[in-house]
Amino acid sequence: MRRLADSNYVRRYLVGEGVDIGGKPDPLALYAELFPQITAIKTWDLEDGDAQFMHGVADDSLDFVFSSHCLEHINDPHEALVNWMRILKPGGHLIVAVPDEDMYEQGVWPSSHNLGHRHSFTMFKANSWCPASINLFDMIRTLGPAADLRKLEALDQSFRFDLPRFDQTLSPIGECGIEFVIRKRTAAEIAMGGRLPKQDQPSPQLRVYLNQYRNDQRVLKRFAADRAPFTDETEL
Repeated sequence: MRRLADSNYVRRYLVGEGVDIGGKPDPLALYAELFPQITAIKTWDLEDGDAQFMHGVADDSLDFVFSSHCLEHINDPHEALVNWMRILKPGGHLIVAVPDEDMYEQGVWPSSHNLGHRHSFTMFKANSWCPASINLFDMIRTLGPAADLRKLEALDQSFRFDLPRFDQTLSPIGECGIEFVIRKRTAAEIAMGGRLPKQDQPSPQLRVYLNQYRNDQRVLKRFAADRAPFTDETEL
């Protein structure tokens, strides 16, 4: 439901053909009808192969790659992200959720809340109490020029910071994670050093409105050219 509140998931991120890595037992496919631009989705789990390598999945073949709470179980998360980017089409999106070490492990390592966790994650810290901590800003930076970080968010909306140590994901609403979204840049964007505007003009029907916005702004600037802003106290 949190993702449905952000239109980017419906309009941009979860669009086309994709894969849900480590999706069992609650795969994204169960909720595909809520994201109507998904055309196909494969749930990839242990029986399909090692998620660190994604052997058998072609380069540049998927519109989106989704993974919720799988990366912390993988031996080498960096190599996993490299391969998840590899199978993503240019222009596609990688959506990943991981536990936040302070909200989930809460100062105890190895994790007592989930013995399968090989790594803990933080968005960024100068120092961490956890010997297996990964700074996401640092790791994402190593993915190279194709990685266009669009979102990095602490999922703490429902987290209760005043409770003693407790696995809050056991509650129906508990989230203790971090989610990041990376768009894979096209070769042209990498060469230009950014995602610059397209050269193709919109239709005349749309240009009428866009040009009106610009013309209105010009009129406002001329009107206010000799007036200091926020000084007009005359009665309405």
